[in-house]
Amino acid sequence: MTRSTIVKILVVVALLAGARVYRAPLKEWLGWKPAPAMEMAAETAAAADPHAGHNMPAAGKDSQSAAAPGERKILYWQDPMHPAYKSDKPGIAPDCGMKLVPVYAEEAEAMAEMPPGTVRLSAEKQQRVGVKLGRAEVRALSKTVRAVAKIAVDERSLTHAHTKVDGWLEDVFVNYVGESVQHGQPLFTLYSPELLSAQQEYLIALKAKRELAGSARPEIARSTEALLQASRERLRLWDVSDDQIRKLEESGQPQRTVTFYAEHGGVVLERQALPHMRVEKNTDLYMIADLARVWAIAEVYEHEASLVSIGQRARMTLTALPGRVFGGKVSFIYPQLDPQTRTLKVRMDLDNPGLQLRPEMFANVEFEVSLGRQLVVPESAVLDSGLKQYVFLNRGDGYFEPREVRVGMRTGGFVVIDGGLKAGDEVVTSANFLIDSESKLKATASTAAHQH
Repeated sequence: MTRSTIVKILVVVALLAGARVYRAPLKEWLGWKPAPAMEMAAETAAAADPHAGHNMPAAGKDSQSAAAPGERKILYWQDPMHPAYKSDKPGIAPDCGMKLVPVYAEEAEAMAEMPPGTVRLSAEKQQRVGVKLGRAEVRALSKTVRAVAKIAVDERSLTHAHTKVDGWLEDVFVNYVGESVQHGQPLFTLYSPELLSAQQEYLIALKAKRELAGSARPEIARSTEALLQASRERLRLWDVSDDQIRKLEESGQPQRTVTFYAEHGGVVLERQALPHMRVEKNTDLYMIADLARVWAIAEVYEHEASLVSIGQRARMTLTALPGRVFGGKVSFIYPQLDPQTRTLKVRMDLDNPGLQLRPEMFANVEFEVSLGRQLVVPESAVLDSGLKQYVFLNRGDGYFEPREVRVGMRTGGFVVIDGGLKAGDEVVTSANFLIDSESKLKATASTAAHQH
């Protein structure tokens, strides 16, 4: 082995031996600085049990002697990142290379009386990390439930046009879907052997009544009258109008075709009627809906469904009709939940002036719900661990206590508090994540210290 090789080995051994000694100065020389959370931990690590920690050397006379008048008594020095390590004199933490911080007697005593996880921050530290406070207060709350809706036909206004006898269509007067029809407007004419026979029977009964009206036997007159009434009722049941029956009486001749009229006005949604088409009793020739009043069916999310009730007012807007606002009222809440969208259908009745609301249009609906007066805190104050919700309560003199709370509705930037706080309590609303990190670190360190 050459002399140069031996020298290189000795240099490497010396560097490895001195790495631990010079680790902290080397970090300072490189310009390393702790993150804000680490820096805050270093400045507030004064909550562990002073008698715990297996790494703590024997107490020296300097740290345990009584403090001079006007001075604060130091119990020990502590590793800010690993509070279980304690020393009786200042120095550098062996694990993280940070300076040990002093733990004062009055702070340790005050902290011992606080709930677990409580941290203390000076006014300067609070300003540095951006701590802001808010109060628990009673407010009158309301919540706006928003949902997407679709315009639909009022099913109560639907009418179907069909015949009650078999036959053939001759003329068809309403020829396309979407056409508007009025009450009493002719729809089609029908040739039916049954209708033709019924007209003839009616004319025969009418003639018999006229001829036997002066009969000496009253029972014959009553029989002819009954036959006439039965023939008339048969025509009515087959949708022959009184006006058509009167014209039949006046002409004395049966009509080959009979005209059928719209029983209700509206818009044609479906049409099956075609000229010269054979129809049967169950043939649905037209479906007509009155769109002067329509439904809006909104889909409310499952977690908000309990806030909507029958009779509640609603406000509706449509992208297709910018600037227009339609008012409605909840008339029905469907009993079943949609398993695909996890929403509950809510129906509103709406007037439709000018027929501007068209079936299948999409709309946005808002339900304004009053929640009454509730105890609330700003929404940013509440932290959620997944198992519980908590806030940091200001205990004064820089102490912040983690307080578990029961929360309710969230609305308007506030959270309803159902338990854990009272009106007037002051809570942290900003930088509470940094305080939470320090609180968890202290709790972990305290647990580790007691275990040792």
